[in-house]
Amino acid sequence: MKRLFLLLPVALLLTAPQAQSGKGRLGFVNVPQLVAAMPGGANYTALRKKADTDLGQQQKNLQTLLVKVNGSPTAANKAAVTKAQQTFANAQKNYQTQIAAAFKPLATKLNSAIAKTAKANGYSVVLDRQVAATTRLVVYANSSTDLTAAVMKEIKK
Repeated sequence: MKRLFLLLPVALLLTAPQAQSGKGRLGFVNVPQLVAAMPGGANYTALRKKADTDLGQQQKNLQTLLVKVNGSPTAANKAAVTKAQQTFANAQKNYQTQIAAAFKPLATKLNSAIAKTAKANGYSVVLDRQVAATTRLVVYANSSTDLTAAVMKEIKK
């Protein structure tokens, strides 16, 4: 694993001149916006929102129980924390399974539309704008690299 982290900067340095040669273009799309516009996307979005709300509430309750255990480490309090942790883990696993199942058919259509649009417009790499910004993979991108509207047209065909 350490080797991977050591080789990654070298790989980036070796590919940087190629990326600047003008032969390939980098584009971005707003995946949540595209998913929301797709048939079935509203169900997926609602499920994600429900999962976030439910898991957030469970996590908040778990934090409250942990504070209580730190103040009064009784067997009953420890058992309540253990039970809450198990409930949270099970709910998280359940939601992950449901979300993956709901996203699978959307992902197939979305990925196809993105690939078709990218090829038609000369883009060799397309990233999710939100993920790229959140992970700081991309610090700045010109708005002309946004393919969301073009992909939206392809999805609605």
